[in-house]
Amino acid sequence: MLDIHFIRENADLVKEGARKKKIEVDIDRLLAVDDDRKRLRGELDEKRAEQNRASKLIVLAKDEEKQKLLEAMRHLKAGMGEMEEQLAKTMEEWQKLMLSVPNIPDMSVPEGESDADNQEVKKWGVIPEFSFAPKNHIDLMVNLKMADFERGTKVAGFRGYYLTGDGASLAFAIWRYAQDFFLKKEFVPMIVPSLVRREAFMGTGYLPQSEEDLYKTQDAEYLAGTAEVATMGFHMDETLQKEELPKKFLAFSPCFRREAGAHGKDVRGLIRVHEFYKWEQVILCEASHEESVKWHEWLNRNTEEFIESLNIPYHTVVNCGGDLGLGQVKKYDIELWVPGENTYREISSASYFHDFQTRRLNTRYKDENGEMRFAHSLNSTAIPTPRILVSIVENYQQEDGSIKVPEVLVPYMNKTVIAK
Repeated sequence: MLDIHFIRENADLVKEGARKKKIEVDIDRLLAVDDDRKRLRGELDEKRAEQNRASKLIVLAKDEEKQKLLEAMRHLKAGMGEMEEQLAKTMEEWQKLMLSVPNIPDMSVPEGESDADNQEVKKWGVIPEFSFAPKNHIDLMVNLKMADFERGTKVAGFRGYYLTGDGASLAFAIWRYAQDFFLKKEFVPMIVPSLVRREAFMGTGYLPQSEEDLYKTQDAEYLAGTAEVATMGFHMDETLQKEELPKKFLAFSPCFRREAGAHGKDVRGLIRVHEFYKWEQVILCEASHEESVKWHEWLNRNTEEFIESLNIPYHTVVNCGGDLGLGQVKKYDIELWVPGENTYREISSASYFHDFQTRRLNTRYKDENGEMRFAHSLNSTAIPTPRILVSIVENYQQEDGSIKVPEVLVPYMNKTVIAK
């Protein structure tokens, strides 16, 4: 959430940011409603002051004068009641509009409508050339009894899956290796809730706009699609000390996504599923653009290094304005090479938000002058499973249908090849 004073003083800049993100929001209407909000609050404050003065006079008044004052008080209260109703309606519209105002993208963010317009900023690794016709991960994993999609669909429905045998072992190996790899970078490890209250989703910006992509329980709680939500909620309504920053969390959780907007896309295999697991990097830092940029590059580089250690070809793209979320200032996507599709597919996103999330979550700190500031927040995927298995299996496949185990995972798998 942006500060209303900032919006008022930089209305054209905010409008331009919304245009670049392809997000529709009526800033002029917001400012008009804000004028009404301030006017009604001021008038109500005056009426309350008048009510207090009248109350003191009633105590001292006698008989007829007292009756006149009481009658005037009744009219005053009735008028105040109408004004309070009007203010409540105005506040409802004001809050709805405020929650729809997007953060301003960084100047370096390219123009564009969708992910098709994202720009490549880095390419790493050698695309494998096979002396045989490579298979996709579905055929490879089913043949090696690493996954069962038919039974997954039978039990869990559309996009359901089982990881079995070496498929499950490979997922476990990735988790354990990722834990060892990222904890060397001084993160605090966390296992966070997947069942999260609405307030944390509102605070991180996933609500109210993205409700259709969330699973909601009968108790009005939601299943999170990323550990970011619960991790950011950890310090909700708290005041930190400057000396505590930056706070670096490595959070693990099951994740759930309805994929309501992806109907017809990736309907088979492990690229797009409803239930998965993810390690997430989350940082709270000082309220400084330079600090946010520094940590953003650091987070993204962490995941690049992890992918490089697996020796999987990838490229990194900077997301265009139309592919940024409501709160993101800038975002990188890392996409891994998938031989079965002859293209790169996303595996990780790294974003920074300035104080967009922390303002909503009321996560603050005292700076060196004792002034209260909203911290800046950042997050980045460390690694998701089972999607990472797609690139491992397809890039490391051999002519006989077996899968060579990446060297760094051999100690966790206790084997060098997955075969029948």
